[in-house]
Amino acid sequence: MRLILGSGSPRRKELLAVLGIVPDAILPPDIDEDPQKGELPHLYCARIAREKAAAIPAGPDDIVLSADTTVALGRRILGKPADEAEARRFLDLLAGRRHRVFTALAVRRGAQNWERLIEARVKMKPLSAVERDAYIATGDWQGKAGGYSIQGPAGAFIPWISGSYTAIVGLPLAETAQILQAAGWPVWRHG
Repeated sequence: MRLILGSGSPRRKELLAVLGIVPDAILPPDIDEDPQKGELPHLYCARIAREKAAAIPAGPDDIVLSADTTVALGRRILGKPADEAEARRFLDLLAGRRHRVFTALAVRRGAQNWERLIEARVKMKPLSAVERDAYIATGDWQGKAGGYSIQGPAGAFIPWISGSYTAIVGLPLAETAQILQAAGWPVWRHG
């Protein structure tokens, strides 16, 4: 039995390491992550995690763990910004408002599948143009849903969250441990 992390995210690998888990393989899936017309953020997030897990080649006893994190402002999905201008627009939309961060987990072992969807709420403080532009200049927004990462410099913009901090980062530890145990992975094995 092998554990395959279906993600190229260094944050997910680091969070697994917090649980003492080192994946046997890391295979980022190549799927279309565009939202479908009218797709709600939580349904989109769950679908993408499920499709990532399904796209990873694995043996019948291997466990594939995939995840997706989606930032939502109302019904609007704020994905990974394509460029600085889009990152700036996302930050302008989020500044001074609460938004939701969904992280979906999908685990596959053979023909069995397990899924979890975790919702957290985040408040971003109002941002001055100087704060926003200084953050954009760091480049930390690149590859981050919503154009920011709470574990990076933008953490200074987040005075309040409700829910799992590790879910906002990209891999909720409590739910990940539960879902991996359900699939038969010995999470608490040491040595």
